[in-house]
Amino acid sequence: MQAPDVLDQAHGLRRLAGQGAVKVIAVTSGKGGVGKTNVSVNLAVAMAKLGRETLLLDADLGLANVDVMLGLKPRADLSHVLNGELDLEDILLAGPEGVKIVPASSGVSRMASLGERERSGLISAFSMLPFSVDVLIVDTAAGIDGSVLGFCQAAHEVLVVVCDEPASLTDAYALIKVMSQERAVRRFQVLANGVASAEQGRKLHHKLLTVCDRFLDVAIGYAGHVPQDDYLRRAVRSQKSVVQAFPGSPSALAFKELAVRADKWSVREQFGGQPSFFLERVLQAATVHAPSLDVADVRG
Repeated sequence: MQAPDVLDQAHGLRRLAGQGAVKVIAVTSGKGGVGKTNVSVNLAVAMAKLGRETLLLDADLGLANVDVMLGLKPRADLSHVLNGELDLEDILLAGPEGVKIVPASSGVSRMASLGERERSGLISAFSMLPFSVDVLIVDTAAGIDGSVLGFCQAAHEVLVVVCDEPASLTDAYALIKVMSQERAVRRFQVLANGVASAEQGRKLHHKLLTVCDRFLDVAIGYAGHVPQDDYLRRAVRSQKSVVQAFPGSPSALAFKELAVRADKWSVREQFGGQPSFFLERVLQAATVHAPSLDVADVRG
Protein backbone atom coordinates (compact mmCIF):
# COMPACT_ATOMS: atom_id res chain seq x y z
CA MET A 1 0.00 0.00 0.00
CA GLN A 2 1.32 3.41 -0.96
CA ALA A 3 1.92 6.19 1.53
CA PRO A 4 -0.61 9.06 1.41
CA ASP A 5 2.00 11.58 0.25
CA VAL A 6 2.86 9.44 -2.77
CA LEU A 7 -0.82 9.18 -3.67
CA ASP A 8 -1.20 12.96 -3.34
CA GLN A 9 1.75 13.44 -5.67
CA ALA A 10 0.20 11.05 -8.16
CA HIS A 11 -3.02 13.06 -8.11
CA GLY A 12 -0.93 16.14 -8.84
CA LEU A 13 0.52 14.47 -11.89
CA ARG A 14 -2.93 13.51 -13.10
CA ARG A 15 -3.96 17.15 -12.83
CA LEU A 16 -0.84 18.06 -14.79
CA ALA A 17 -1.82 15.91 -17.74
CA GLY A 18 -5.53 16.63 -17.56
CA GLN A 19 -7.59 14.06 -19.43
CA GLY A 20 -5.04 13.29 -22.14
CA ALA A 21 -3.03 10.10 -22.20
CA VAL A 22 0.73 10.55 -21.86
CA LYS A 23 2.72 8.00 -23.83
CA VAL A 24 5.92 6.88 -22.09
CA ILE A 25 8.65 5.35 -24.28
CA ALA A 26 11.82 4.02 -22.65
CA VAL A 27 14.76 3.94 -25.07
CA THR A 28 17.36 1.43 -23.98
CA SER A 29 20.02 -1.02 -25.15
CA GLY A 30 21.84 -4.07 -23.89
CA LYS A 31 25.25 -2.47 -24.44
CA GLY A 32 26.61 1.01 -24.85
CA GLY A 33 27.87 2.47 -28.09
CA VAL A 34 24.87 1.60 -30.25
CA GLY A 35 23.54 5.16 -30.56
CA LYS A 36 20.80 4.93 -27.94
CA THR A 37 20.96 8.57 -26.81
CA ASN A 38 21.09 9.77 -30.42
CA VAL A 39 17.91 7.77 -31.04
CA SER A 40 16.26 9.27 -27.94
CA VAL A 41 17.10 12.83 -28.96
CA ASN A 42 16.03 12.48 -32.58
CA LEU A 43 12.86 10.59 -31.72
CA ALA A 44 11.93 13.36 -29.28
CA VAL A 45 12.55 16.06 -31.90
CA ALA A 46 10.63 14.12 -34.54
CA MET A 47 7.69 13.63 -32.17
CA ALA A 48 7.68 17.35 -31.45
CA LYS A 49 7.60 18.05 -35.19
CA LEU A 50 4.40 15.99 -35.29
CA GLY A 51 2.91 18.52 -32.90
CA ARG A 52 3.27 16.45 -29.75
CA GLU A 53 4.25 18.15 -26.50
CA THR A 54 7.40 16.18 -25.78
CA LEU A 55 9.41 15.83 -22.59
CA LEU A 56 12.81 14.10 -22.79
CA LEU A 57 14.07 12.67 -19.50
CA ASP A 58 17.78 11.89 -19.34
CA ALA A 59 17.56 8.82 -17.12
CA ASP A 60 21.16 7.73 -17.61
CA LEU A 61 21.66 8.73 -14.00
CA GLY A 62 25.28 9.47 -13.22
CA LEU A 63 26.46 9.51 -16.86
CA ALA A 64 24.18 12.08 -18.46
CA ASN A 65 24.82 13.13 -22.05
CA VAL A 66 21.58 14.31 -23.68
CA ASP A 67 22.65 17.89 -23.00
CA VAL A 68 26.07 17.21 -24.54
CA MET A 69 24.44 15.71 -27.63
CA LEU A 70 22.57 18.98 -28.20
CA GLY A 71 25.30 21.40 -27.11
CA LEU A 72 23.29 22.58 -24.11
CA LYS A 73 24.84 23.77 -20.87
CA PRO A 74 22.58 23.07 -17.90
CA ARG A 75 23.14 25.32 -14.91
CA ALA A 76 21.46 22.78 -12.65
CA ASP A 77 20.25 19.20 -12.85
CA LEU A 78 18.19 16.56 -11.08
CA SER A 79 20.55 16.47 -8.11
CA HIS A 80 19.50 20.04 -7.26
CA VAL A 81 15.83 19.00 -7.40
CA LEU A 82 16.44 15.98 -5.21
CA ASN A 83 18.35 18.16 -2.73
CA GLY A 84 15.34 20.47 -2.53
CA GLU A 85 17.31 23.43 -3.90
CA LEU A 86 15.24 23.93 -7.08
CA ASP A 87 11.93 22.94 -8.63
CA LEU A 88 11.93 20.73 -11.70
CA GLU A 89 10.72 23.64 -13.81
CA ASP A 90 13.90 25.54 -12.89
CA ILE A 91 16.24 22.98 -14.45
CA LEU A 92 14.39 22.29 -17.71
CA LEU A 93 16.35 22.89 -20.90
CA ALA A 94 14.80 24.16 -24.13
CA GLY A 95 15.58 21.74 -26.96
CA PRO A 96 14.86 21.78 -30.70
CA GLU A 97 11.25 22.09 -31.88
CA GLY A 98 10.10 22.93 -28.35
CA VAL A 99 11.28 19.68 -26.75
CA LYS A 100 11.68 20.13 -23.00
CA ILE A 101 14.65 18.29 -21.52
CA VAL A 102 15.16 17.14 -17.95
CA PRO A 103 18.96 16.91 -17.49
CA ALA A 104 20.33 14.16 -15.31
CA SER A 105 23.33 14.60 -13.06
CA SER A 106 26.62 13.71 -14.73
CA GLY A 107 29.26 12.23 -12.48
CA VAL A 108 27.19 12.24 -9.28
CA SER A 109 27.41 8.60 -8.23
CA ARG A 110 24.48 8.62 -5.83
CA MET A 111 22.16 9.54 -8.69
CA ALA A 112 22.63 6.01 -10.00
CA SER A 113 20.88 4.52 -6.94
CA LEU A 114 18.02 6.69 -5.80
CA GLY A 115 16.42 5.85 -2.49
CA GLU A 116 12.67 5.75 -1.95
CA ARG A 117 12.56 9.24 -0.43
CA GLU A 118 14.44 10.70 -3.40
CA ARG A 119 12.20 8.96 -5.91
CA SER A 120 9.19 10.24 -3.98
CA GLY A 121 10.67 13.73 -4.28
CA LEU A 122 11.01 13.23 -8.00
CA ILE A 123 7.31 12.39 -8.26
CA SER A 124 6.46 15.51 -6.29
CA ALA A 125 8.65 17.62 -8.58
CA PHE A 126 6.96 16.30 -11.72
CA SER A 127 3.54 16.99 -10.24
CA MET A 128 4.30 20.72 -10.13
CA LEU A 129 5.12 21.22 -13.83
CA PRO A 130 2.77 23.90 -15.23
CA PHE A 131 2.28 22.36 -18.68
CA SER A 132 0.83 19.23 -20.26
CA VAL A 133 2.83 16.43 -21.84
CA ASP A 134 1.81 14.19 -24.74
CA VAL A 135 4.94 12.05 -24.95
CA LEU A 136 7.62 11.29 -22.37
CA ILE A 137 10.82 9.88 -23.89
CA VAL A 138 13.09 8.25 -21.29
CA ASP A 139 16.73 7.81 -22.28
CA THR A 140 17.91 5.06 -19.93
CA ALA A 141 21.41 3.83 -19.31
CA ALA A 142 22.62 0.78 -21.21
CA GLY A 143 22.70 -2.63 -19.55
CA ILE A 144 20.60 -4.47 -16.99
CA ASP A 145 21.14 -2.74 -13.66
CA GLY A 146 18.26 -1.98 -11.35
CA SER A 147 17.62 1.60 -12.47
CA VAL A 148 17.39 0.57 -16.14
CA LEU A 149 14.99 -2.24 -15.32
CA GLY A 150 12.84 0.08 -13.21
CA PHE A 151 12.48 2.72 -15.91
CA CYS A 152 11.76 0.12 -18.60
CA GLN A 153 9.27 -1.74 -16.43
CA ALA A 154 7.34 1.47 -15.83
CA ALA A 155 7.13 2.59 -19.48
CA HIS A 156 4.31 1.88 -21.93
CA GLU A 157 6.78 0.84 -24.62
CA VAL A 158 10.38 -0.33 -24.43
CA LEU A 159 12.41 0.55 -27.54
CA VAL A 160 15.53 -1.63 -27.67
CA VAL A 161 18.27 -0.21 -29.91
CA VAL A 162 20.59 -2.71 -31.58
CA CYS A 163 23.35 -2.51 -34.16
CA ASP A 164 25.02 -5.11 -36.36
CA GLU A 165 27.44 -6.44 -33.75
CA PRO A 166 27.25 -9.84 -32.01
CA ALA A 167 27.63 -8.24 -28.57
CA SER A 168 24.75 -5.86 -29.30
CA LEU A 169 22.36 -8.71 -30.06
CA THR A 170 23.62 -10.86 -27.19
CA ASP A 171 23.22 -8.05 -24.68
CA ALA A 172 19.83 -7.04 -26.12
CA TYR A 173 18.66 -10.61 -25.60
CA ALA A 174 19.99 -10.52 -22.04
CA LEU A 175 18.06 -7.32 -21.36
CA ILE A 176 14.84 -8.72 -22.82
CA LYS A 177 15.30 -11.97 -20.87
CA VAL A 178 15.70 -10.18 -17.54
CA MET A 179 12.85 -7.78 -18.25
CA SER A 180 10.50 -10.61 -19.16
CA GLN A 181 11.47 -13.08 -16.44
CA GLU A 182 12.17 -10.69 -13.56
CA ARG A 183 9.89 -7.74 -14.35
CA ALA A 184 7.06 -9.41 -16.35
CA VAL A 185 7.50 -7.13 -19.37
CA ARG A 186 6.21 -9.00 -22.40
CA ARG A 187 6.32 -6.48 -25.25
CA PHE A 188 9.34 -4.83 -26.86
CA GLN A 189 10.07 -2.80 -29.97
CA VAL A 190 13.43 -3.24 -31.71
CA LEU A 191 15.19 -0.54 -33.72
CA ALA A 192 18.15 -1.46 -35.93
CA ASN A 193 20.53 1.50 -35.83
CA GLY A 194 23.36 2.38 -38.19
CA VAL A 195 22.69 -0.41 -40.67
CA ALA A 196 23.69 -0.49 -44.33
CA SER A 197 20.22 -1.28 -45.66
CA ALA A 198 16.61 -1.97 -44.76
CA GLU A 199 17.27 -5.65 -45.43
CA GLN A 200 20.10 -5.69 -42.90
CA GLY A 201 17.82 -4.10 -40.33
CA ARG A 202 15.13 -6.72 -40.89
CA LYS A 203 17.72 -9.49 -40.58
CA LEU A 204 18.89 -8.16 -37.21
CA HIS A 205 15.31 -8.07 -35.99
CA HIS A 206 14.65 -11.56 -37.32
CA LYS A 207 17.70 -12.99 -35.57
CA LEU A 208 16.67 -11.51 -32.23
CA LEU A 209 13.04 -12.48 -32.80
CA THR A 210 14.00 -16.08 -33.57
CA VAL A 211 15.95 -16.64 -30.36
CA CYS A 212 13.34 -14.81 -28.25
CA ASP A 213 10.53 -16.90 -29.76
CA ARG A 214 12.50 -20.03 -28.94
CA PHE A 215 13.37 -19.28 -25.33
CA LEU A 216 11.09 -16.48 -24.06
CA ASP A 217 7.41 -15.64 -23.86
CA VAL A 218 7.60 -12.14 -25.37
CA ALA A 219 6.39 -10.15 -28.37
CA ILE A 220 9.19 -8.50 -30.35
CA GLY A 221 7.95 -5.78 -32.69
CA TYR A 222 10.04 -4.16 -35.39
CA ALA A 223 10.28 -0.38 -35.10
CA GLY A 224 12.32 -0.03 -38.28
CA HIS A 225 15.90 0.92 -39.05
CA VAL A 226 18.14 3.98 -39.14
CA PRO A 227 20.67 3.83 -41.99
CA GLN A 228 24.35 4.60 -41.87
CA ASP A 229 24.49 8.26 -42.79
CA ASP A 230 27.32 10.78 -42.94
CA TYR A 231 24.79 13.53 -42.26
CA LEU A 232 24.07 11.90 -38.90
CA ARG A 233 27.77 11.93 -38.02
CA ARG A 234 27.98 15.59 -39.09
CA ALA A 235 25.01 16.43 -36.88
CA VAL A 236 26.61 14.70 -33.90
CA ARG A 237 29.84 16.63 -34.42
CA SER A 238 27.90 19.90 -34.57
CA GLN A 239 25.90 18.89 -31.44
CA LYS A 240 22.54 19.02 -33.17
CA SER A 241 19.83 16.50 -33.88
CA VAL A 242 19.96 15.31 -37.48
CA VAL A 243 16.20 15.87 -37.71
CA GLN A 244 16.86 19.55 -37.08
CA ALA A 245 20.17 19.99 -38.89
CA PHE A 246 19.58 17.89 -42.02
CA PRO A 247 15.84 17.22 -42.20
CA GLY A 248 16.00 15.68 -45.67
CA SER A 249 18.84 13.25 -44.93
CA PRO A 250 18.26 9.47 -44.92
CA SER A 251 18.67 9.18 -41.14
CA ALA A 252 16.38 12.16 -40.45
CA LEU A 253 13.70 10.65 -42.65
CA ALA A 254 14.10 7.35 -40.78
CA PHE A 255 13.61 9.08 -37.43
CA LYS A 256 10.51 10.84 -38.77
CA GLU A 257 9.13 7.46 -39.86
CA LEU A 258 9.93 6.08 -36.41
CA ALA A 259 8.03 8.96 -34.80
CA VAL A 260 4.97 8.33 -36.99
CA ARG A 261 5.10 4.65 -36.07
CA ALA A 262 5.59 5.38 -32.36
CA ASP A 263 2.75 7.88 -32.42
CA LYS A 264 0.45 4.97 -33.27
CA TRP A 265 1.61 2.78 -30.40
CA SER A 266 -1.25 2.45 -27.99
CA VAL A 267 -1.16 3.39 -24.34
CA ARG A 268 -2.19 0.13 -22.73
CA GLU A 269 -5.26 0.62 -20.58
CA GLN A 270 -3.90 -1.39 -17.68
CA PHE A 271 -0.88 0.94 -17.57
CA GLY A 272 -3.01 4.04 -17.20
CA GLY A 273 -2.60 7.18 -19.23
CA GLN A 274 -0.74 9.53 -16.94
CA PRO A 275 2.95 10.08 -16.17
CA SER A 276 2.02 9.52 -12.53
CA PHE A 277 1.74 5.83 -13.19
CA PHE A 278 5.18 5.78 -14.79
CA LEU A 279 6.80 7.55 -11.86
CA GLU A 280 4.88 5.54 -9.29
CA ARG A 281 6.08 2.36 -10.96
CA VAL A 282 9.67 3.60 -10.95
CA LEU A 283 9.33 4.38 -7.28
CA GLN A 284 7.92 0.94 -6.53
CA ALA A 285 10.49 -0.96 -8.59
CA ALA A 286 13.16 -2.09 -6.15
CA THR A 287 16.75 -1.48 -7.17
CA VAL A 288 18.07 -5.01 -7.55
CA HIS A 289 21.21 -6.61 -8.88
CA ALA A 290 20.67 -8.26 -12.25
CA PRO A 291 21.02 -12.05 -12.09
CA SER A 292 23.71 -13.96 -13.93
CA LEU A 293 22.57 -15.05 -17.37
CA ASP A 294 23.35 -17.92 -19.66
CA VAL A 295 23.23 -16.18 -23.04
CA ALA A 296 25.13 -18.83 -24.96
CA ASP A 297 21.93 -19.64 -26.85
CA VAL A 298 22.12 -16.31 -28.71
CA ARG A 299 25.83 -16.36 -29.48
CA GLY A 300 27.11 -17.28 -32.90
